[in-house]
Amino acid sequence: MATRSLAATAQGLDTATKALTSKGWCKEDLAAEVVIQGRKTIKGISPGTVKNFFSGKSVDRKYFVGICTALKVDWEVIAGLKNADSHQTLGAKGDNDNIVKTDIDALVQDIRQKVKADIQDRCGKMRVLDMEQPIGIGDIYTSVNILEKLSGRRRLGISELLQDCDLENFDRFRLGQVHHERVPGQEAVERYDKLMILGKPGAGKTTFMKRLATLCNQGEFQRHRVPVFVTLKEFAEAKGQPDLQAYIAKQWRASKVKNTKALAEILGQGRALVLLDGLDEVQETEHDRILQEIKDFIRQFRPCQFVMTCRIAAREYTFQQFTEVEVADFNQEQIAEFAKKWFKSKQDPEKGQNFIKRLEGNKPIQELATNPLLLTLLCLVFGEGNNFPHNRSDLYKEGLDILLKKWDAKRNIERDQVYKKLSLKRKEDLLSQLALMTFENNEYFFKQRFVERHIIEYIRNLSSGSRSELELQLESEAVLKSIEAQHGLLVERARGIYSFSHLTFQEYFTARQIVSPISQLPSVLKNLVTHIPEKRYREVFLLAVGMLPEADELLMLMKQQIDLLIANDSALQFVLTWVCKKSKSVHVSYKPAAIRAFYFTLACTHEITRTRNIDLVRDIDITLALETILDCSIASGITCDHNLVYILALKDDITFDVIRDQDIVYDIAYEQYRIITRTFDYIFEASKKNDPDLKLRLSKLRAQLPNPEDLNVFRQWWKMRGGAWIDKLISLMIEYRNVGHDWQFTNTQKEGLQQYYDANKLLIECLNSDCYVTKETRQHIEETLLLPLSEIERRNSEVGSRNLESV
Repeated sequence: MATRSLAATAQGLDTATKALTSKGWCKEDLAAEVVIQGRKTIKGISPGTVKNFFSGKSVDRKYFVGICTALKVDWEVIAGLKNADSHQTLGAKGDNDNIVKTDIDALVQDIRQKVKADIQDRCGKMRVLDMEQPIGIGDIYTSVNILEKLSGRRRLGISELLQDCDLENFDRFRLGQVHHERVPGQEAVERYDKLMILGKPGAGKTTFMKRLATLCNQGEFQRHRVPVFVTLKEFAEAKGQPDLQAYIAKQWRASKVKNTKALAEILGQGRALVLLDGLDEVQETEHDRILQEIKDFIRQFRPCQFVMTCRIAAREYTFQQFTEVEVADFNQEQIAEFAKKWFKSKQDPEKGQNFIKRLEGNKPIQELATNPLLLTLLCLVFGEGNNFPHNRSDLYKEGLDILLKKWDAKRNIERDQVYKKLSLKRKEDLLSQLALMTFENNEYFFKQRFVERHIIEYIRNLSSGSRSELELQLESEAVLKSIEAQHGLLVERARGIYSFSHLTFQEYFTARQIVSPISQLPSVLKNLVTHIPEKRYREVFLLAVGMLPEADELLMLMKQQIDLLIANDSALQFVLTWVCKKSKSVHVSYKPAAIRAFYFTLACTHEITRTRNIDLVRDIDITLALETILDCSIASGITCDHNLVYILALKDDITFDVIRDQDIVYDIAYEQYRIITRTFDYIFEASKKNDPDLKLRLSKLRAQLPNPEDLNVFRQWWKMRGGAWIDKLISLMIEYRNVGHDWQFTNTQKEGLQQYYDANKLLIECLNSDCYVTKETRQHIEETLLLPLSEIERRNSEVGSRNLESV
């Protein structure tokens, strides 16, 4: 009894595919040509039956025979029921005579010329976010790097991920950084004929694909091939649900390609660079159909070069012949290159240099810039005001809005809602709870099961009915993958280990969760300020003050906590007393707090750092001051004190004895002499009007310096007498200027001063961060900044007495 259904063998499919290609047909064309003989002759079958045939699935015997007859191949050979002879493998005898012999190279060049305008129109420009007009991809394109090993598939533990991280000094760029070798994107495409490029949202996948298309279009990349660019979302939504070959043929017909067999010839000969962009953007209802279409197309035209893109964790796809790689984050060189090109295209290259400079000084924002989409946002924002917003919480919120909703919305992409009750706000609440929980525990990486348990509890609280643990577990897994794939806010750093995609986002959501419970705010803020000495909390404080409707309470709590940091150390309180007294002796038109900031820095810089970096000492950190101060040319006393630090640093500077290279010795000797003479002259000039006695004694000290022309003499003098000479200068400055004290801090005191210094600097940054704070609070903080605790208590007592008198 004859079998009612048949399926093609792998060899048979190969033969049938070649026959289809030789005829220049797509699958819809073949379906229309099939003739079924029976009681009534029927011409034409459904395209689905043809697709099943080429997928290797069983189809009804009469349809199987009809398809093979239309292709002019032996159906028994195709079904593997008998061996093929030499005349039957491609078609019926004489069929090859109908195949047009074509110079394939000439055809490639001809077709590429015809589709050139269409490729340039669809791939030559980009317009994203709030760009007012499109910009040429060639004008801003920055080379993409590829990771050949997927970061999420590394078998690493949390301790290994933290191995190179300096958590004590909080080097945020080492957290979760992938150290695998990076390969230029174009090199990866050349290396693999079938490539699946995975990446986080906004990683630059589509831009890279468009760049490949335009380079091929211009003959600068794979010039022996024709570029074929397909946006898979548009293909999935195409009217009539054409197969991929028919969809491409329609594109070519719009480009005036009249040769109906040209596409089949190009594809059959493997002379197409097929770029399939955005597999993750295909809706769930079309997913299976499009997946099968792609697999059939690749099987039919396997000699072609294929590159496909998809978001990481979007779905579990299986493309056996494809090599999977990952788009690497931008490094600092790529960020700078993109910014320069961006602002050059806006005819404002100077702003590009300014952008790079400001970015280097702002590590949290620089971290966001590793994502090309967020880097584009930063360029747009910076372009408007030539700076980043002072209230950084607004900037981060805009970046999150893009990843959570706007990036898809602007491209009309609707993602599948895994859990319908998780609205945008619910997702933000979920992420905020997770962020605070992990951040407070000093956890930047967390295991998948920990995240899923957190999601399960969140879902359980939202659900009114009872849910089984299995249902909740499955939903939690789906929600986690959805957040990773759709928004890129959580990423898998190694197998089963997650983190926030940017530490900046973990900090943002942590701050959001801290300030959100209004009823519990006082106790929450009191707990927050206990973390002031911790460097890792710096960004959380800056974000929290920006999120609060009124930041007075938090700022006042910060000030009180800072004052207590060194309250119990009498020696350090004495330093603050000296700072207060010294600042009062200077008569300049600056706020008292700014002058105190200067003298505190002057007193502590040398002791805290013991630096040999002269530039660091020369550029004493004045950011603590409440206003830009110290144009030293108009404050002679401050000039004198300021420049003394240059010479103080030399006392601990490198000695000549450990250096063997005489050229280096010469350079150092000359630099030291130059610093000594120049800064000494500043001190001398500053003192000659106000302190005649000091001027006279400085003159005698100046005469003891050797002749700079003989550096050998200077080196010997420096070795034998340099330290003693500086000691004499210090003694004079202590006697006449009350500056230059050797405080003899212990290591513990140095650490305390550094914490106190950093905390006050943070307080001033928060105060000046565009947060809302009343005039009274701002004034109180300024007036009591860097004062000893006894002086603060005295002032508070006076204020309290005045308030009682007024009552």
